[in-house]
This record gives sequence, C-alpha cells and structure tokens, in this order.
Amino acid sequence: MGFVLEQISYYIARFAERPIVHIVDIVIVAAAIYGIFKLISGTRAVQLLRGVIILVVLLGLLSVTVIDLTASRWLIRATLPALLVAIPVIFQPELRRALEQLGRAGYYTRFFQRDTTSKIVEPVANACQQLSRRREGALIVFEQDTGLQEYIDTGILLASETTSELLVTIFNKHTELHDGAVIIRDERVAAAACVLPLSTRSLSDRQMGLRHRAALGISEVSDAVIVVVSEETGQISIAHNGRIIRRQEPSRIGSILNAFLLNQTDLQASN
Repeated sequence: MGFVLEQISYYIARFAERPIVHIVDIVIVAAAIYGIFKLISGTRAVQLLRGVIILVVLLGLLSVTVIDLTASRWLIRATLPALLVAIPVIFQPELRRALEQLGRAGYYTRFFQRDTTSKIVEPVANACQQLSRRREGALIVFEQDTGLQEYIDTGILLASETTSELLVTIFNKHTELHDGAVIIRDERVAAAACVLPLSTRSLSDRQMGLRHRAALGISEVSDAVIVVVSEETGQISIAHNGRIIRRQEPSRIGSILNAFLLNQTDLQASN
C-alpha cells in the first residue's frame, strides 16, 4: 500500500504545479473513456469489458499486497502479456467500427447539414406501411458513407427510381425477389434480393428472425440505416450502428427515417 500512496502523492504534487494542463489532460482522457463506452453500449462487449476490469483490479490488488505471494505475482507476470494481445482480438468488431467512424467524411460534417427531408423517405415509408398491413416481410438498406458494393453484387441489379410501388412489388411474397434485401444508393434502388451478413449476437425476442439478424449484421459492419418489416407480426423496426429499435408506429416511420438519414440522431435502445 505504501507504493500506492507514494504514487498518489506524486500525482497530486504534479497537478499542483500546472493545474490547467492537467485539467485538460483529464478532460481528454475522460472524453476518450466516454467515447469507448458509447461505442460498445448495447453490445456484448459491455460484459467482456466488465470482466476485463474486474480481472485487472484483482491483479492490481495482488500486486500491491504486503504479503509475499510469489506464485500469484508469477501468474500476473505471465497473464498480462497474453491479456494485452487478447483485448484487441476480443474487441475486434468494436475497434473496427470505431476506425470506420473516424474515416467517414459524414462523421465530421453531420452538424453542417441543412437539409431537413430526404426525397426517398416518403415512398419508403408508404411502402413499409402497406407491407406492414399485408404482413409481408421487407428488408430495406440505406447506404451511407460506408460502401456496400460487395453486397449489391450478390443481388439483382436494378438502378431504378425509388417508388413505393416498386418496393411493394419487390417484397410481394409471390415474386422471385422478395427474399433478401433491397439496397438504396444515392436515392435509387441499386439492387434487390441482396445477401447480407448475419449477426452472431443472440436475439432475446423469438419473434425476430433472419431479417432482423441480417439487419443487425449489416449495421455492425457499416453505417447503413436499415428498415425491417416482420412477416409474422407486421411490426416495423429500424437498425443502425449495431442496435435495433422495434415496434415503431407506421405513421412515424417517415420522420424517424429522416432523422437517421440526415445524421440527426442515433439509436438509444437495443433489442
């Protein structure tokens, strides 16, 4: 414990020398920690991070104990290098998402956008409302800054104007294109019947099927905004940034999509 007290006294003395510099330093560290927690909020990485913190605290307590625990200290020396290698592997999806966000041009310019509506929101919202009433499933992906060409190539290329009639026809259960996703790029339907990556996360609600898993999967590897219409219940959900909000009122889908597509909000609820 004497070593810990010495370190605390040392940092207090350093802080008194240049308080403003150290305040800025603390704010930067706090902002970084907040960003990390916001990034992993609602994902399985929260439980992993909690376990890592508990392990680090236990190892730290063992390392400063006054009792000579030779075997325990050997365990600490052997474990820490492996832990440093394991953390990037365990948090690979979250680290990848963070780096992608830093590289997105729209990530830095979202507060300068002046548009208040998107031309494709109304036809998409109308189509979702019709499909919801008919209990016909749908999966519509809005490409953002992250390119989705590899998934567009898996489907049928259309390059068509986005209309509610086209979307309702595509997702009619008696057509050949109703399985898979529609991807919208630059306000046009780029392709239909596209194959998306499936999320490996466990879904707590049994009513969520492959469409919801695919929506989560593509949202985990891109910044796309995804609309899902459940074939079983007719409920409409929206996925973004590895999260999904369900049971949206059909009448509100247009305003919610506008907010997401214009980078004015982020999902706060998860499944």
